Formats: sequence, structure tokens, C-alpha cells
Amino acid sequence: MTTGGCFCGNIQVEFSGEPVIVAICHCHDCRKITGTLYSYNFVFKSDSFKISGSPKELPKTCDSGGRIMNHFCGDCGTPLYGHKVNADGSAGELKIVRAGIFDDETVNKYKPGHEVYTGRRVCWLDPADGAEQFEGMAPL
Repeated sequence: MTTGGCFCGNIQVEFSGEPVIVAICHCHDCRKITGTLYSYNFVFKSDSFKISGSPKELPKTCDSGGRIMNHFCGDCGTPLYGHKVNADGSAGELKIVRAGIFDDETVNKYKPGHEVYTGRRVCWLDPADGAEQFEGMAPL
């Protein structure tokens, strides 16, 4: 079981099973939502996800043109996860979880297997060792 939560502790998350993908993203949206130069994300199936607390939501049209709903703590501002918004308005089947919210050694257990939007990676940062490189989004 993988557990985590926000900085203030008001929102807790729990995931079962293995991540579908572990990836570093250099897109503009990930930079803005995390306040860093890239995001480190674990993608889990939505049915393996449990949450306590009520995160706030912020919809956004991504660089790819798709819609994503971002979830964050309304009290401390911690970015928690996002999911695709389908054409009918329903949530996509995968959760894109910000790795920094994990409480345990999950971030050390899994190395990134993908690095996406590499054309936007800052010039002084090297590619992640062993990660497959994508100019845009990796196929899911």
C-alpha cells in the first residue's frame, strides 16, 4: 500500500498495486502547478485510489490540447494529483499523482521509466538515466 498526503495533513491518499507509469514531465503546465522545473509523477489506475479529505479542483486545457482536472489541498496548496477529463465530462481511468506527496520510500523504489516533453527540459539538466525520452506525451 502506498500512502501520502498534503503538507498540512488535511488530505490523505492511499494507492494499492503498482504504478502504470513513473515519469518526469517538463511541460509548461507541470512547471506551473508544481512551482519547479519539472514534475515527477506516478500514474495509478483510479480504482486503486482512496482519499480522505476534500481537495479543491482546478480544470485546465493542457499543452497537448486535452483537458485535465488538477486536485490540490485548499488549505496548504499542495498539488496532489490530476486526471484526464473525458469528452463527456467524466474522469479518466488514471490518476497522475505528484510523487512528492508520498510518505514512504515509494520515490526510492521506482526510477522514472519515461521522460516527457523533453524539448522543454532546461538546457543544463541531463536526461534521466534509463528513462525513455519523448518530445511530447508518452503513449498510455
